[in-house]
Amino acid sequence: MPVADTRLVYEILSVVSEIPPGKVASYGLIARLIGREKNARLVGKVLSCAERYGDFPCHRVVNHAGRTAPGWSEQRALLEEERVAFKPNGCVDMARFGWDGE
Repeated sequence: MPVADTRLVYEILSVVSEIPPGKVASYGLIARLIGREKNARLVGKVLSCAERYGDFPCHRVVNHAGRTAPGWSEQRALLEEERVAFKPNGCVDMARFGWDGE
């Protein structure tokens, strides 16, 4: 992966693994939690390749507005299995289901 070294990849995936079932985090929050607050896109890039590194709950990561990843239709179903609710516009209700990193 040209965008990040392995240590950084596992730093990101370690945070993702802490997101509890029924909660979601934004790419930006994960970037902030690893001390790289301007690297939300890097987080997204790493998560798009996460299966190379093991099994992580990447479905629990959405954008800041609660929008799921484009082209990953299974993400919504996985979140709904965890009882995450979506607003009428198709976005996760971040006020109710957002994880704050603690």
